[in-house]
Amino acid sequence: MSCTVTSFYQIDLLFDNFIYTENLIMIDKFIVGRIINTHGVKGELKVKPETDDITRFNRLKKVFVILKGKKAEYEIISSRLYNDFVLLTLKGVDTMDKAIMMKNAILEIPREDAIELPEGSYFIGDIIGCTVRENGKDILGVVTDVLQTGSNDVYEVKDPDGKMLYIPAIGDVVIEINVEQSVIDVKLIPGLKEVYYEN
Repeated sequence: MSCTVTSFYQIDLLFDNFIYTENLIMIDKFIVGRIINTHGVKGELKVKPETDDITRFNRLKKVFVILKGKKAEYEIISSRLYNDFVLLTLKGVDTMDKAIMMKNAILEIPREDAIELPEGSYFIGDIIGCTVRENGKDILGVVTDVLQTGSNDVYEVKDPDGKMLYIPAIGDVVIEINVEQSVIDVKLIPGLKEVYYEN
């Protein structure tokens, strides 16, 4: 079972990013990048991607720009790769002066524009907030972060007492992930439970 997640992060403080249902919270929008600078004199924006698939910007038609608590939708005129960054041109942003006003802005897309994930992969924003159960019944806590170590992801879980628990997202430990119900079932290795807790 693969437990790989892709690097789309949730916005924790903007309530319009969530769809409220009777039993769970589903994230409605994802951050795909942050504007870190301008490029050139014609309004091009230098973007640090927040996604594993940097080429996905080439398929986007529009993006929401969030800056200082305000959000506006922009049409994407062009995008191109520049080393590990993306150079983005937005409609109406055609001078350096306009572009520099957007520095430090967050770029957000609706869920329907997100990339399609392979089976067994999940968005980080959907993992965060899930209740973690051991053997399908005992509640261990709630996922507060996903740490990407290179070899495998690690779920940071806060237990009811406020202690942090670190669970490797590997098939031998993670039994089932149900993001629709916001539940993750795990089976911790017998005799090693204390290893999962922070020192």
